[in-house]
Amino acid sequence: MEIRRGSILKGPFWPEEIKVSYVESLGDSRVRIEAVGLKTQRFYNPILSVEDLAKVEVVEEAPFRFNADGEEVFLYLESLRIRNAYQFDPLYAVSVSQIDPLPHQIEAVYYYMLQNPRIRFLLADDPGAGKTIMSGLLIKELKYRGLVDRILIVVPGHLKDQWLREMKEKFQENFSIVDRNTINAEWGRNVFTEKNQVILSMDFAKQDDVLFALKDSYWDLCIVDEAHKMSAYKYGQKVSKTQRYYLGEVLSSISNYLVFLTATPHRGDPENFRLLLDLLVPGLFANVDILSEAINNKENPLFLRRLKEDLKNFDGTPLFPPRKVETIKFHLSEDEKRLYNAVTEYVEKHFNKALEKDKRNVAFALTILQRRLASSTRAIRKSLERRYERLKELYEKGKFIQEFEYDEDLLEDLEERERWREEEELLEKLTSAETLEELREEIEKLATLVNLAKEVERKEVETKLSELKKVFEEKKIRQTGTKLLIFTESKDTLEYLVEKLRSWGYSVAYIHGGMGLDERIRAEAEFRNRAQIMVSTEAGGEGINLQFCWLMVNYDIPWNPNRLEQRMGRIHRYGQEHEVHIYNMVAVDTREGLILGRLFDKLSQISSQLGSDKVFDVIGDVLGGKSLKDLILEAIANKRTLEDILKDFERINDEEALKRIRDVTLEALATRHIDLQRVLGDQRKAIENRLVPEYIEEFFKRAADKLNIKMQKRADNCWRITEVPYIIRDRSYNFKIKFGEVLREYAKVSFDKEIASKTQAEFVAMGHPLLEAVVETIQQNYSKSAEVGATFTDPSGQMDGIIWFLEVEIRDGKNEIAGKRLFAVYQHIDSSLSFINPAILWDLKPEANTSERSHVLPDKNAVVSFVITNGVEKYKDELFEKRLRVAEIKRKYGIRSLESMILESDNKIV
Repeated sequence: MEIRRGSILKGPFWPEEIKVSYVESLGDSRVRIEAVGLKTQRFYNPILSVEDLAKVEVVEEAPFRFNADGEEVFLYLESLRIRNAYQFDPLYAVSVSQIDPLPHQIEAVYYYMLQNPRIRFLLADDPGAGKTIMSGLLIKELKYRGLVDRILIVVPGHLKDQWLREMKEKFQENFSIVDRNTINAEWGRNVFTEKNQVILSMDFAKQDDVLFALKDSYWDLCIVDEAHKMSAYKYGQKVSKTQRYYLGEVLSSISNYLVFLTATPHRGDPENFRLLLDLLVPGLFANVDILSEAINNKENPLFLRRLKEDLKNFDGTPLFPPRKVETIKFHLSEDEKRLYNAVTEYVEKHFNKALEKDKRNVAFALTILQRRLASSTRAIRKSLERRYERLKELYEKGKFIQEFEYDEDLLEDLEERERWREEEELLEKLTSAETLEELREEIEKLATLVNLAKEVERKEVETKLSELKKVFEEKKIRQTGTKLLIFTESKDTLEYLVEKLRSWGYSVAYIHGGMGLDERIRAEAEFRNRAQIMVSTEAGGEGINLQFCWLMVNYDIPWNPNRLEQRMGRIHRYGQEHEVHIYNMVAVDTREGLILGRLFDKLSQISSQLGSDKVFDVIGDVLGGKSLKDLILEAIANKRTLEDILKDFERINDEEALKRIRDVTLEALATRHIDLQRVLGDQRKAIENRLVPEYIEEFFKRAADKLNIKMQKRADNCWRITEVPYIIRDRSYNFKIKFGEVLREYAKVSFDKEIASKTQAEFVAMGHPLLEAVVETIQQNYSKSAEVGATFTDPSGQMDGIIWFLEVEIRDGKNEIAGKRLFAVYQHIDSSLSFINPAILWDLKPEANTSERSHVLPDKNAVVSFVITNGVEKYKDELFEKRLRVAEIKRKYGIRSLESMILESDNKIV
């Protein structure tokens, strides 16, 4: 039996007939075969012994009789075109997702990431650039190209729901959140090997048992949001790695494609940045000098950064309108000042005592109390009451708690609901008291403070609330109906503000961390459609988009500046049409307020010199490496006088601060030019070549007729699908993992994303389980018909010949798919050959089982030779050229790095 290229084989070693593309003899007794399944297009690479070969049958290729059912052949070939649509549409994922991406997003995905044969990439655009959108586009494109199935997304804990929601709503991609409950429910099994699309919290993933389970899994694509958190630092010759960095090393080893997302890649430390890139391609940049050379030469195949001010709409106008940040400075009333001083003295005393005894979590608990004090009288009163009641309860039981474990980094990244629970646990239970007598004295002091807070609250003199009312009057909120967003850290303050604002006659919506995702979405919709005011805790700063509002008040100021930038990003984002106004409320006769007021003055000064407002998330760098929180705690604990701390601001050299900001924001790395003309050109090409919704809809209707799917047109221009037969619903386990279940019926679907968006219909495009199941059923059932061929009539009477469809696959040296392309060739009546648009079948009328056909004799060998010479070679050269530049850059810096590491090793030996 002779097996050669082009042979069709049948045997027990694969579940379908396969077509051989390569044969290699391994000695006298074995043969290695490369082949593709005729039904599934799956790649097979078996090594067969002489005994195995005896069980294999060479199937004669069906002759081209051209008498198969024309409709079956049409549906089969059109299903091939649909599966290969990304080859003709340069922006295919855009066409089948419910998004309208911006030029910089298209550029990042299509001109940078997808140009890499093995994507290992850092996307470091400024906040608000839409990195989730770019990730979704990348996922869709890689899935359509058959390059990824298993996808892992690692994010800070508080962003899990946002990613889950955006992947589902915008890209119809179903992910599962894996947390401790999931792992406990799957005890004894590795959930990471069983689920194909997983979202995972970074700080959950870094735990030892989770890392151990992750190491046993492998992912086609891993995306890490806020990747800068996976940090390592070099001190002399020693590298200090955080636990998150160890997680990064594991992710790098278990992923084929790896994408890091961050808006703050290196915090002004080039070595820290180099170590982050080392997770993507280990050893490419052995030291900072080699990395700096690559940056200066604009040879950076690993990363892309664009600054907010460079981002543009398709018409070239700036993407983000200006934003103005103002500080509303006010003084507390006498009663408020008395309460503030009393609580701060209590915090100072017990904070310092806790630090002396190295009880850091007690000290941390007291800082929570100080933040509540700055938030509102209601918040501090309720916090003091809860602490008083719990400590009293412990005293009556004759015990007290001084320590229990917590991780401040982990606490910062928890979802707000969890963070509140942990903070309350710390605040209500921990004490610096070491004897019951000390505990009794502390409880008595708390009772005094509670009474003082109640007295202030009873007088209803909250200066900050009066200042808020002035904002309402100045901006004529009531008269104009302008929407306003108010942020606070405390749920108690939120409830207080909602009460007050409603009593003033305003319609108010609210969002806080105790609400589920569905409740938050409803609150967002209520604010958009009905309510004039939204009051939100930090939960509203995560994953909620409110660009229809342009006024915002920070009723209290978070000590973590990143949260301040997150809050502002809810309204200062793409889609905002107004200049954004943000007000920070600061009591300047308090210790923290005095520092914040002076800081905001300095930031305003630097911002005007910089010509940009991107200073809030780099406050630590403006302060020369000190954190805002550290400065405030120094003031609260009286470690330094306020005068001394305020002199720190006077000592800030504006030029040095500007340089630090530019370094930290990686201005030197930024790609300042976006190739708008290229994007517009590809957009026009996409419109010309994409599978328009009408074609997909018509294909589905014709398939439905053939496969007995019952569908009815609705009055709103959508479709009701009343019955999907079992043969289509009966999909494999792998299909269900990849696309989801196919339902028996669908109440409202549309094949047009604009109609789907307007009518809230289910959008059916590639990736939707129903359409994928129909395409798969057609390819399984009608492949034989396509092999035989069918006869079509040209209504125009111009065509008389044979149309050939050839699917070509090019593989690289690692035997991985480098590219695929579908060619259609027209063999004329005189046997001459030319390429033709694969969509030509839409212009022809299929005939059923006809004996009439063209008199042209099929010449398969000539067609294959024509495609290789005129199509494949050119395509191969395109692929080679794209890979060559990236390979040359990696080779250049890889060799330099290798030489550097050898030299370093030699010096150590000497």
